[in-house]
Amino acid sequence: QVQLVESGGGLVQPGESLRLSCIASGFTFENQGMAWFRQAPGKGREFVARITDNGRYTDYTDFVKGRFTISRDNAKNMVFLQMNNLKPEDTAVYYCGAPNRDFWGHGTQVTVSS
Repeated sequence: QVQLVESGGGLVQPGESLRLSCIASGFTFENQGMAWFRQAPGKGREFVARITDNGRYTDYTDFVKGRFTISRDNAKNMVFLQMNNLKPEDTAVYYCGAPNRDFWGHGTQVTVSS
């Protein structure tokens, strides 16, 4: 049974940081590229960042470049999203996934507000 469980979301002020975590089970994690997507209220799900199976290559959408960092620990079946200098427009539910397999978690809420 595939499971992806996100954690680390919360309410922060603009300029602050959060680190999201996702722990995976039920599939061979080290063989899968992983990604973070997000969905803001009233909007569709959008790509945020991705990382290859070995962690060697990463890619980001333009509006998080220089602020967010995706990483993974294959020994622990985990993927992370370090989010710095958060902005109100980063407010969304963040989802961890293995897009090529269409595996997704249930999401964690991130709210950036003063």
